[in-house]
Amino acid sequence: MIGIIGGSGLYAMPELIAPRAHAVMTPFGAPSAALMLGTLRGREVAFLARHGLRHELLPGEINFRANIWALKSLGVHTIIGVSAVGSLRADIRPGDLALPSQYLDFTRGTRAASFFGGGFVAHVSTAQPTCRATAALIARVARASDLHVHEEKTYACVEGPRLGTRAESLFLRNAGADLVGMTSVPEAFLALEAQIGYCSIALATDYDCWLDDPAQHVSAEQVLSLLRANLARVQELIAAAVTQYTEDESRPCRRALAGALVTPREQLTRGQRALLDLLSA
Repeated sequence: MIGIIGGSGLYAMPELIAPRAHAVMTPFGAPSAALMLGTLRGREVAFLARHGLRHELLPGEINFRANIWALKSLGVHTIIGVSAVGSLRADIRPGDLALPSQYLDFTRGTRAASFFGGGFVAHVSTAQPTCRATAALIARVARASDLHVHEEKTYACVEGPRLGTRAESLFLRNAGADLVGMTSVPEAFLALEAQIGYCSIALATDYDCWLDDPAQHVSAEQVLSLLRANLARVQELIAAAVTQYTEDESRPCRRALAGALVTPREQLTRGQRALLDLLSA
C-alpha cells in the first residue's frame, strides 16, 4: 500500500473514495492526525496530514516517528510525501516540481531522528535515502502528462520555523543544495529505517532569499498563495502514480535493515523486539 504525506496546504485528498479515519496510537505517541484510509483510483491508500488537519504543528513539533510507525503498522511499503520548498537554483522556478534524491541535514538535533536508541543500536546506511523506483515512476507519469519535474536534486533541511537569512541561503547554495525546506528530515531517514520506499514531491514556492532582488525573497504569504495555485496539479500527479504503482520487494529500501542491527536480538527487550519486527516487515 502507498502512504501519502501531505505538507503545507495539502490536508486531504479530495479524490479519495470512501475515506475513513483511522486513529493510531504508537509507542512514540500520537501521529500528526488521524490517518485517512480510502481508495484512490482503485488503489487502497493511506493519507496523513504532516502538520495536522488545521496546520497546527511547526516543523520541529511534528512527531515524525509516530507518523512513520503509524503508516508502517497499516501495511504501507511506499510513501509519497509532498513538501513546499525554496529554490536555490535559477532553473528551478517557483511553481516547478522537483524530486529530491539526497538530503543535507541542518536541523539542530532536537527532533527525534531514529527509531533506535536506549540500548537498541542499529546503523542504517543512508547513502541512497530515497526510493529510486518510486522517483522513476513519478517522473515517468509526469512526462506522460507533459509535466516537467526536476530529478536528482539535493534538499537541505533546516530547523525553522523562521525563514532563513540571506547568508544562510547563499551558504546552502554553495554547499550543493538545490532546494531548502523544513520537513523532509528526519521523515525520509525514518522511512528508510522502517524499510519503506520514500520519495518526496517538492513544490518550489519561491527563490528563498539568495537573489539580489528583495521582491524575490520568500514570505509565508507567497508560499501559501503559490501552494494553493498548484495543489490540484500535485494531487493529479500523485493519483496517476498510484494507479501505476506495483509492489517490488527487491528494492534496496526494502532491505535497509540487513546488516544494520548491532545489538544482539537476544539482548533486546520485548518492546524492542516488537519494534524491530514491525520495522523489518
